[in-house]
Amino acid sequence: MSKTVGGLESSIFIEARERDPLRAATASGKPKLPKRFYAAAAAAPVAGGFSVLLDGKPVRTPARQALTLPTMALAQAIAAEWTAQGEFIDPGAMRLTKLANSAIDGVAAQAPEVEADIVKYAGSDLICYRAEEPESLVRAQAQAWDPLLHLAREKWDARLILCAGVIFHPQPAPALAAVAAQVRAHVGEGPAAPFRLAALHAMTTLAGSCVIALAAAMGEIDADSAFAAANVDEDHQMRVWGADEEALVKRGLRLEEMRAQARLCALLDGAADQKA
Repeated sequence: MSKTVGGLESSIFIEARERDPLRAATASGKPKLPKRFYAAAAAAPVAGGFSVLLDGKPVRTPARQALTLPTMALAQAIAAEWTAQGEFIDPGAMRLTKLANSAIDGVAAQAPEVEADIVKYAGSDLICYRAEEPESLVRAQAQAWDPLLHLAREKWDARLILCAGVIFHPQPAPALAAVAAQVRAHVGEGPAAPFRLAALHAMTTLAGSCVIALAAAMGEIDADSAFAAANVDEDHQMRVWGADEEALVKRGLRLEEMRAQARLCALLDGAADQKA
């Protein structure tokens, strides 16, 4: 493994990229982690934005691009992730760093495709598929999802339709066009756009809902509320059947991921910092 800052940082995240953090958390053996190789991490201005310096040397992404960030707040938060590492570096715990790497190495070069994938979720959005029974689940879904449908209708002009069961029903084209316009408006232009898009895509895939993710990314709901909305059915099942330890571990990891994704959006938009 290279001893240079950029090379070592890249190797750390290349090795971690294919590792499923949920699977690793429940595996019988712990993954081998690289030793910490730096004394101090700090955020600093650089050409085109802000970066994280490890002992004065700039961090690079797994694709060896400069880790140039659009706001000092985000750079400071990522520097804090590096500072928080102990004797060994755990990439799975560095969620903001992972999102930033994804934005720079992947999303920036294929933004239209990523946006289209987000909007595709709205075509079969989780919150539009409702249970017919039991009554307790029907009420839970309505309580969590009806306000989001109202938000989409009143603020985004996206009139999504409901259906019973899980059989696919296409959404009206005007509703999907309105969602697409809202995604485009949220992502915006400029240096922060790939980071907003990366966070929104990650939240969408985690929640299984473009509407939930977009509401969280825009600050209409907080990360915990978004996570609860995305897991109404799972929560109902746990209330009925209980939950085993492995399921709770996986749930906790997913919640931390969503908190980090929402936090990155807040750090880009100048909102008050939130704990990940």
